[in-house]
Amino acid sequence: MYSVEPIGIIESPYKEKFAVPRQPKLVTAATSRVRLLGAANCLESVRGIEQFSHIWLLFMFDQNLQAGWKPTVRPPRLGGNERVGVFASRATFRPNGIGMSAIPLHGVTQQAEQIYLDLGNVDLVDGTPIIDIKPYIPYSDNISNACGGYAEQEPETLTVEFSTQAKMTLAKRRDHAMETQVIAQVLAQDPRPAYKKGKPDDKQYAVNLFDLNIRFSVSDNLVMVTAIERF
Repeated sequence: MYSVEPIGIIESPYKEKFAVPRQPKLVTAATSRVRLLGAANCLESVRGIEQFSHIWLLFMFDQNLQAGWKPTVRPPRLGGNERVGVFASRATFRPNGIGMSAIPLHGVTQQAEQIYLDLGNVDLVDGTPIIDIKPYIPYSDNISNACGGYAEQEPETLTVEFSTQAKMTLAKRRDHAMETQVIAQVLAQDPRPAYKKGKPDDKQYAVNLFDLNIRFSVSDNLVMVTAIERF
C-alpha cells in the first residue's frame, strides 16, 4: 500500500473546474505559482531548477477522487459522444487520480519563510495538490514526429466580446489588461459541455476567475460577456 503527500499547492486564477482550460498552452496570458509545503518548502529542494525553462507538474485530481472511474470516457475533442479507453485520454476521472502538465517556469521567489515557483499558465484549479515536480528536458521530452491521434490539432476558438458593463468593471481593476486577456482566452475555448457546441443555446452561463464572477452567453461562434461582478 502506498500513500502520497502533496509537496505543494497550486495558486491559479481558476476557482472552479468549469473555468479550467483543457490544456495549459491554450491560455497564454495567465500566470500561476506553486506554494511549496512541509519539508519541500526550502530553497535546497529547488536548487538549480531555474536552469530549466519548463517543468513537469504531477498533481492529484482531488475534486474527482470520490467519484471513482470507468474504463472508457467521452473526450470533449470527440464531441462528448464517442468513447475511448481512459488510458487513451487525459480524462480527470482516473484509477489513481494523477495528472501531469508541462508548464513554463518563470522563477523562484521567497516571501519570509515561504518558497514559491512562479509559473506561466496551468490547467489546474486553484488549490490543486502537487505531488511531484520534475524538469522538462527538451532532447528527451520533445518528440518532433509524435502523432496526436484525435487531438492532433489545437481546438478551434470562438470570438469573445465584452458588454459595456463588463468593460467598465474591468477598467477599474489594477490588472485589467491581463485579466481581460485571460477572460477572453478562457471563454474563447468554449468551456461549455461538448454536446452544447454547434447547437442553438439560449442559456446564460457563469464562470469564476480571479475574484470575479463572469456571466456570458454563446451564440454561433460568438461569446458575449454580459456582466462581471466580484464574488
